[in-house]
Amino acid sequence: MTATTDLIRMEQIDKRFPGVHALKSVDFDLRAGEVHALMGENGAGKSTLMKCLSGIYQPTSGRIVIDGNEVQLSTPKAAQDLGIGIIHQELELMRDLTVAQNIWIGREPRLSFGRIDEAKLNADAAALFEGMNVSIDPKAPVSSLTIARQQMVEIAKALSFRSRVLIMDEPTAALTEAEIEELFTIIRRLRSEGVGIIYISHKMDEIRRISDRVTVMRDGSYVGTVQAADTPISQIISMMVGRDVDDEPVEVPDLSRAEVALEVRHLSRGRDVKDVTFSLRKGEILGFAGLMGAGRTELARAIFGAEPPDEGEIVVHGHHMTIRSPSDAVAAGIGYLSEDRKHYGLALGLDVRANIALASLGRYADRIGRIDEHRLAGIAQDYIRTLNIRTPHDQQQVRFLSGGNQQKVVIAKWLLRDCDILIFDEPTRGIDVGAKSEIYRLLNDLAARGKAIIVISSELPEVLRLSHRIAVMCEGRLTGILPGGAAQEEIMALATQREGMTAE
Repeated sequence: MTATTDLIRMEQIDKRFPGVHALKSVDFDLRAGEVHALMGENGAGKSTLMKCLSGIYQPTSGRIVIDGNEVQLSTPKAAQDLGIGIIHQELELMRDLTVAQNIWIGREPRLSFGRIDEAKLNADAAALFEGMNVSIDPKAPVSSLTIARQQMVEIAKALSFRSRVLIMDEPTAALTEAEIEELFTIIRRLRSEGVGIIYISHKMDEIRRISDRVTVMRDGSYVGTVQAADTPISQIISMMVGRDVDDEPVEVPDLSRAEVALEVRHLSRGRDVKDVTFSLRKGEILGFAGLMGAGRTELARAIFGAEPPDEGEIVVHGHHMTIRSPSDAVAAGIGYLSEDRKHYGLALGLDVRANIALASLGRYADRIGRIDEHRLAGIAQDYIRTLNIRTPHDQQQVRFLSGGNQQKVVIAKWLLRDCDILIFDEPTRGIDVGAKSEIYRLLNDLAARGKAIIVISSELPEVLRLSHRIAVMCEGRLTGILPGGAAQEEIMALATQREGMTAE
């Protein structure tokens, strides 16, 4: 359908925090029955603008108009009552409750004497999932679900409010291609019913496939709005970053004589990792590809000692290592950047300086344990400059940084530790195209300095862009190792090679 009716107008929205001018007179509008993409680098102000629209923040100045009437969205409930729903980039579910309890919390159907009608609660949740064409047990505890399944629960929860405006902040970050297609089917149906959808994503292919218009922000300011179908991706990137982005694949160096930094021999853990053997040389970037559930993250966590292996050997620089905990791995010179940075990579209540120093504090303490804060401050400033971490100062709590800048803080932590072997699990998840390019250059620089690097990524173009060799997993097994520059078809053939099958 043709979208012509304005649902939302945000006019001259300004938002200031202590020491930060987050939004600078930003305009944005949304029409009924359209998907309007909102793009920009991490820290551009996209999420802040949407938090103003969803009642989480109140603008410092400016006005919000819904259906022609100026409104005050003083709370998230006020926004929900006006039909505005939001799916946050970071999961906000209560892990100990069931799926249905999470969806309907605070709105539970009641029986006599105020008892919760569990049967209706579960039936209503099941109806939502049926409409989404997703199979999730409403009675399952959220803690038992994968990240992808949890994301689908977040989407169902937003849809349960029967929103006229739906804000989706990086909704596909943890979804497989099949799940993304399911989501896009839902989005197209909602659009045909007149729902206006604001879609935040850094994935250019998604923007072209699903959106009608694209608005770009940069450094808290409005840059422009274009038609998605008529605008080259290169133009959108230029609007986002204000500079050229180097995205050409690097040359694969000859590492045949380089020292082997890491050997993994016949490693197994439960049903997730099955008899995996590979080696990694100094100066090499070894990419790990595979579909959701292939066992790549489980392999990384086994090597790092977060989930110690049941069987197998880990050899570091020719020495057999016993790694039963992350501290053992760090002592062996192995650093791990988790795919879930907020749970496993950061201390959200601490500042940038403290988080950068977390893995190296012992080096900056005297004999009675006092930390040399002056020295740490200088080191933190060096990494803030080197990695272009956007923060007003090194004592800003990391919870207030954008997702991409939080990721850079985790990278800085392991760079300061100076680990010889670095495992990057989804290093650019939720990160914009400009920051991705910076991280790609950083990984290549680290490899050129002799670091041995494993990169796990769900994005095949990223694996191909970075890897000197590509290891492919399927259902916990290593199904093959390909040279850098291999065809995507070769990778997918190995990624779908289930046990008992042979590659043709």
